Amino acid sequence: MSNLQQQRDNITHIDGNLHQNEDARIGIVVGRFNAFVVESLVDGAIDALLRHGVLGSNITVVRVPGAYELPLVAQRAAESDRFDAIIALGAVIRGSTPHFDFVAGESAKGLSSVAMDYNIPVANGVLTTDSIEQAIERSGTKAGNKGSDAAMVVLEMLAVLSQLDIDDDYDDRNDSDDA
Repeated sequence: MSNLQQQRDNITHIDGNLHQNEDARIGIVVGRFNAFVVESLVDGAIDALLRHGVLGSNITVVRVPGAYELPLVAQRAAESDRFDAIIALGAVIRGSTPHFDFVAGESAKGLSSVAMDYNIPVANGVLTTDSIEQAIERSGTKAGNKGSDAAMVVLEMLAVLSQLDIDDDYDDRNDSDDA
């Protein structure tokens, strides 16, 4: 029996490389509601994509009324086969009614469904905050820029999925076990 260190040395690790993105086609779907916050998220996402090698000509920004509409447009974008990944950006700020809970929940659920149904990375960059101040903090001040974070998520996911798709060694090992 092999020792523990030998077993550890045999573990396969797959990590995303964030710098092989020239050909990545990225769709950014943006809810216009709370635009004073959301436009900073868009700027952050685009900046991160360009800095990590995505060509400007491979980035498409699609604007919709608000966060509730994001899943439908993300789904249509995924169906179009024009994009390798989708970034959804918006801001839902809690008010005095339960509307916040419905919009935020349905948006998140819909975006998750798009990723699973279409086998495409979908980053949920929709801010859900209790106040305008929190939203501003998360769109480029104290708490960083969540649009930039969402862009990094899709780039890493593209790299991870790409490595899983081309890992022929794993498939070959499993095929030989079946013989």
